[in-house]
Amino acid sequence: MFLHFEIQRTFKLKNMKIKLISPRMSQRPTDSYFKRVLSPPLSLVMLATITPKKHSVYIADENTGKINLDDSPNLVGVTVNVDTSLRAFEIANVYRKRGIKVVFGGIHASANHEQMLNHCDAVVIGEAEPIWETLLQDLEKGSLKTVYQCCNAPDLNNVPIPDWSFIDQKKYVYNNVVVASRGCPFKCHFCYNSSKYVSNPFRNRPLENVLEEIKSLKTKQILFIDDNFIGNIEWTKKFISAIKGRGFLWHAAVSADIYQHKDLIEDFASSGCKSLFIGFESINPKSLDFAGKKQNKTEDYTGLINLLHSKGIMVNASLVFGFDNDSPEVFKNTLKWLVKNKIETMTAHILTPYPGTKFYSQLESEDRIIDRDASKYNTSSVVFSPSKMSVTDLQKGYIDMYNNFYSWKNIIRRFPDNKKIVLPYLLFNLGYRKFGRVTSFIGKFGLMHTIGKVARRISYGIE
Repeated sequence: MFLHFEIQRTFKLKNMKIKLISPRMSQRPTDSYFKRVLSPPLSLVMLATITPKKHSVYIADENTGKINLDDSPNLVGVTVNVDTSLRAFEIANVYRKRGIKVVFGGIHASANHEQMLNHCDAVVIGEAEPIWETLLQDLEKGSLKTVYQCCNAPDLNNVPIPDWSFIDQKKYVYNNVVVASRGCPFKCHFCYNSSKYVSNPFRNRPLENVLEEIKSLKTKQILFIDDNFIGNIEWTKKFISAIKGRGFLWHAAVSADIYQHKDLIEDFASSGCKSLFIGFESINPKSLDFAGKKQNKTEDYTGLINLLHSKGIMVNASLVFGFDNDSPEVFKNTLKWLVKNKIETMTAHILTPYPGTKFYSQLESEDRIIDRDASKYNTSSVVFSPSKMSVTDLQKGYIDMYNNFYSWKNIIRRFPDNKKIVLPYLLFNLGYRKFGRVTSFIGKFGLMHTIGKVARRISYGIE
C-alpha cells in the first residue's frame, strides 16, 4: 500500500504556494519498483532550493506513492519526460480546470515546447535556474509568459548546493547523488542532446563547490549522475587529485573513450572509483556510425574492460538494439561478448526515437514510426519499423537479452576474477535483478533507504 507523500516547507514570509511534481514513470518489463525510487528528483530539489524564501514550496513525487491533487497551490510545476508526458497532461488538466497555473519543464518539455503548450500555461526550455525567479515574479504580477528560455547556459559558479530537506530521503535507495557538470560534449543522433532546444555546452561546476556538496552529504560514498564524468578531462584530473586519500568511494558514468586515458583509469581506482556506467551502445561499428557515436571504438572495448577489472572497477554496460545495421543475430553476438568479457551488469535499451531528436526527424521523414503512445517511449517497446528485423524479433530479442544475461548459468559464467568485485556483483545480480521484485516490495514498507545502506555496507564496508 502506497503512503501519501507530500513534504511541505513553509517560510516566514508567505506569498505563493508552489507545488513541484514528478509524475509516475512507466515501468519497463525488465525492471522492478527499485527503478522508480533509485534517487530523488534532483531537478525539483534544485528548483525548490532556489525559490525565494517568501514562497512556500513542496515537492510531490508520484513514484513514491499516491499524490494529492485536491489542493490549491498558486503554481504547479511539473517535470516531464516522454514516458511521463501523458500523466503530466492529466495532472495539469486537473489543476487548470480549477484556474491554477501549470508550468512544464524537463528534457522532453524543452525539446517539444510547442506541443506542451497545449497542456500547460508556460514551458521552461533548458536549465531553469536563470529564469525561475523571473517566472515567479511574472506570475505574481499576473503576466505569466508562455515560454521561458535563458539565452545563455547558466553560470555554474552560482548554482547552490541542493537542500535535501524538501524531500523524504527514506523513500529512496540513494540520496548521495551529485552532479558535477551540465551538458554533454557529444551529440549522438538518438539522444536529446541532438535537439537544438536542449543542447547546452558542456561545463563543470567549480571544484570547490562540488567538494563542499560532497562534504554536506555526510557520506563516504558518492554516486555521480553526470551525462559524462570525463567531459572535461583536465577538470576530472583535478577533482581526482583533490579527493585522493580522503577515503571516498564513488561511481560515475563515462564515455568509452576513457580508454584513451589509461593513466586516468589508474587514478580513478586509487581515488576510490568502484563502478562505471559506460555507453558502449553496440558492438557493431556500423551501428555506432549510424548513431553518430564517433567516440566509441569497438576495437578498444575488450582492452578497456580488462583494464577496469584489473583495477577492481565494475562495469555497467549500456547497450542499444534496433539500429538499421542490426539483424536478429545482434542479440546472440552481443550476449556472447558480454559473457566472454564478464561484464558485471548490463542495461539494455530498444532504440527509441525521442520526439525532438535528429533520429526522430529521420524516422518521421521515412514514415517508419508505428506507435505514438508516449508511455511506450521508455526504451522497452518497439515504436518504429526496424530495418533488418521484424518488430517481433526486436521486442523478443530485447526481453531474451535480459533473461539470458541474468540467467543462473550466465551469472555463474560472468563471476568476477577480481575478488574486490565479488560482493557488489552478487548483490546487484541477485538482489537488484534476479530477486529485485521481492527486495523492492520489502522496500516499499519505508525501507528503501535502509536497503541501499545495507547493500553499500556489505559491498564496500561503508555507507
